[in-house]
Amino acid sequence: MRSAVYYQNQFSFAQFVAEFKALTKVRLAMSVVFSSMAGYLLAADQVEWTALLLLTLGGYALVGASNAFNQVIEKDLDKLMKRTQNRPLPAGRMSSGMALGIAIGLTIAGLVCLYILNAKTALFGTLSVFLYTCVYTPLKTKTPLAVFVGAIPGAIPFMLGWVAYTGRFGIEPGTLFMVQFFWQFPHFWALGWMLDEDYRRGGFKMLPTGKKDTGTTFQIIFYTLWMMATSILPAFGITGTLKLSVPAAVIVFVLGCLMLFAAFRLYEKRDNPSARKLMLWSVFYISILQVIYVVDKWI
Repeated sequence: MRSAVYYQNQFSFAQFVAEFKALTKVRLAMSVVFSSMAGYLLAADQVEWTALLLLTLGGYALVGASNAFNQVIEKDLDKLMKRTQNRPLPAGRMSSGMALGIAIGLTIAGLVCLYILNAKTALFGTLSVFLYTCVYTPLKTKTPLAVFVGAIPGAIPFMLGWVAYTGRFGIEPGTLFMVQFFWQFPHFWALGWMLDEDYRRGGFKMLPTGKKDTGTTFQIIFYTLWMMATSILPAFGITGTLKLSVPAAVIVFVLGCLMLFAAFRLYEKRDNPSARKLMLWSVFYISILQVIYVVDKWI
C-alpha cells in the first residue's frame, strides 16, 4: 500500500478526481441533488436556470462536505469494516488534513451558493451539515436513536429546493420534508439489517432494537405506513400550493403498497435477501415518487 505522503505529493488530476468522488460519495450526493432539484421544480412557476445551477452546486458541495467530515471523524472505525476499509483515509491514499481541507472548502462554497439564492436556504444547508457531522456521526456508536437524528438532514434536500425558489418555509416544504423523513427509516433499517455484522465491527448501533428481530421489522412496517400516508397528502388539498392529482396519488399509493409488501416479507422471513429487496424498493420508491410529483405538476 502506498503511503499517504506519496499520494499527497504525486496526485495526478485523475487520481484526485477518483478520491474526491469517493470522499464525497458521489452517487449519494447526486441522489440528494436530484431530490433538491425535484423540490425546486415543484415550487417553480418558471425555471430560473442560474438559480437551479446554484442549488445543484451548493447541494452537492454541502452533501460532499458532510460525507468528508464523516470520513475524517470515522477513519479509524472505517478500517474495521469491509465496506469502508478501502475509502481514501483508511486505505492511506489521502491524509486527514487533505480531507478536512476539502470538507471545509466545500462547506464554504456550498453555503455561498445557497446564500446567493436566499438566506433561508443557506440556513437549512448549515443545519443539515451541523446535524449530520456534529450530532448524527458521533451518536452512531452510542445509540440507535442516531438514525432519528440522521433522518433530519437526510430529509432536508427535498424541501430545500422549494425554499430555494420561494425563500420561505411553510406547509408545502414541510410536507416534502415529512415524506422523505419517514421514508428514511425503512430504507436505512433495511440497509442496517443487511450490513449488521459489518456495522457491529465498527461499533455502530443502527437497528432500532439493536437486533435483527421482529421488533425491528415491526418498526420498519410502522414507518412505511407513515411514509405512505404523508406521500398522498397533497391529493387532499391540505398542503397549500403543493398539489397532487388523484391518478398520480393512486400510482404513489400503489408503489407504497409494493414497498409495504417488501417490508412484510422481511417481517416474515427476517433474512438478508428480504432486507436487500426492501432497500432496493425504497430507493426505487423515493426516486419515482419525486418524478411523479414533478411530472404531475408540469403536465
